[in-house]
Amino acid sequence: MASLDNAKNAAIVPGSPSSNSNGGTPDFYTEGDTGTDIETLNGSPSSHGFFPLPQRDDHDGDLVTAAEAEDLKRGLDQRHLSMLGIAGSIGTGLFLGLGVAVQKGGPLGSLLGYAVIGLIVCAVQFALGEVAAVLPVTGSFVRHSEFLVDPAWGFAIGWNLVYGNLLSIPSEITAICVLFQFWTDINPAVFIIPFIVITVAVGLAFVRVFGEVEFVFALLKIFLVIFLIIMGLVINLGGIPGTEQIGFKYWRDPGPFVEYISMGDWGKFLGFWAVMTGAVFSFAGVESLAMAAAETKDPRRAIPRACKRVFARIIIFYMLAVFVVGILVPSSDPRLDGSGSSVAQSPFVIAASAAGIPAIASMVNAIVITSAWSASNQSLLAGTRVLYGLALKGQAPKIFLRTTSWGTPYMCVIFFACFMLLSFMSLSEDAMTVFWWLVSLTAAGVLVSWTSILFNHIRLLRAMKKQNISVDQLPWHNWWTAYSSPAAMVMTIVILFTSGFSVFTKGRWDAATFVSSYLDIPLVLTAYLSWKYYERTEVVSLADIPLGDAFAQVQQSPDEPEAKQKGPIRFVSWIWD
Repeated sequence: MASLDNAKNAAIVPGSPSSNSNGGTPDFYTEGDTGTDIETLNGSPSSHGFFPLPQRDDHDGDLVTAAEAEDLKRGLDQRHLSMLGIAGSIGTGLFLGLGVAVQKGGPLGSLLGYAVIGLIVCAVQFALGEVAAVLPVTGSFVRHSEFLVDPAWGFAIGWNLVYGNLLSIPSEITAICVLFQFWTDINPAVFIIPFIVITVAVGLAFVRVFGEVEFVFALLKIFLVIFLIIMGLVINLGGIPGTEQIGFKYWRDPGPFVEYISMGDWGKFLGFWAVMTGAVFSFAGVESLAMAAAETKDPRRAIPRACKRVFARIIIFYMLAVFVVGILVPSSDPRLDGSGSSVAQSPFVIAASAAGIPAIASMVNAIVITSAWSASNQSLLAGTRVLYGLALKGQAPKIFLRTTSWGTPYMCVIFFACFMLLSFMSLSEDAMTVFWWLVSLTAAGVLVSWTSILFNHIRLLRAMKKQNISVDQLPWHNWWTAYSSPAAMVMTIVILFTSGFSVFTKGRWDAATFVSSYLDIPLVLTAYLSWKYYERTEVVSLADIPLGDAFAQVQQSPDEPEAKQKGPIRFVSWIWD
């Protein structure tokens, strides 16, 4: 195992000059899987078309560093990224959270709520893809924030993301305890300990092992969602012997909307708006597919493609799933949130049980449990890579730079393992109550991250305009993102500040709900102002952002030839290609 005690000062941009051993002309080396290509340059493009970058201490790690190139291994392909994005979002938010969404907003209210968040996710994914194609660094939008906005903002966003993923993993494990109650009421600790152990084991493995595990589980979840949608439609249309056709019965009674807190149209609007927090949690994870950029092959092509494809598939899966749930289960069913003496269940499980097919209900519940574990794996990958990136920048203890011989930041994984023990809170409190506390805390962090991604993209486009750089220079660009990013950023901020609106209504004050909804805001502001005061950082001027150096890296890392799928695999490769 290797320890990098001075990585920040020793970091070198792959493709940039470094002092050679005899003090002569700076050397160049390039990233690659087959070794290092050294060539001496004299301040001009070489015959290979490489462009020298200024020797500036690696922009303090803003660009791709030697530490990333040497200590992290490129084990992820584009198919892994696409499936990681899908695997990280299709979890308890979809299988368990949809029931609460229908209960609060009604079938139409929940559908509209998920549609709004889906559009925001679209803007976030395309903004992330455009920036990450220029700066494919470990930590993704955290280090983008330092490069494009303010080093103190990158520090705040980075630690906020670490904090959010620290909570996301125990929230998924707590959900597993809830789901196991479908079969048994034995002590949840029996389930918590094994899932912590296997999560840590996968986190310590070579990143390709992680990628393959998540690839398999993502395929499993995709086929499960397709199966559930088809099963739901069959049940709804009366295709199961002994069951009657449901149709749009539940849209008429209890109705398409649910009155929440207030009465009339205002109450229906509040029901629709109450869906937002749960919907954000359901989509959480799609932004983390770029976190392991330094461990991805050909990241400048793979990350944008993954962003584009993951968005389309998730929107299709989620919107169809929300629609089917709304026609399968009435919004008044108490089992949707575990109120009273009932146990919270997936609405698909409720529908399968009502149709007299308990075997399918058990199968669905089992795969939902694996989905929760898969989502916790995704959070572990994102959180540990951000923590590694913070350590690379000197914003976290250097001990987190230690990696195994196969390129895993093992000290980061151990740190996250300690916080997985928060899932034992479900032993002293109602598991579903703990789950929704953690959901609110996680959703607030996700909204802050999405806001930062959108703001990074806005800053990049403004800096390019200021420096007279054409958007045609971007490796990947869509004309409409110049408008979608500002609009989506306004929405994320509004949702963030209104996520806990229910506690401000008469007779509904709840300290736990207030804290879980708004704790993240002062935490981020405190981290930002503290680091700004400590390091005396300034907001980076648009004219001073070193875009020339970033684009020089783009030019010295051309796309590799793309291999086409052959054989039977091509019939299912549309899912990730």
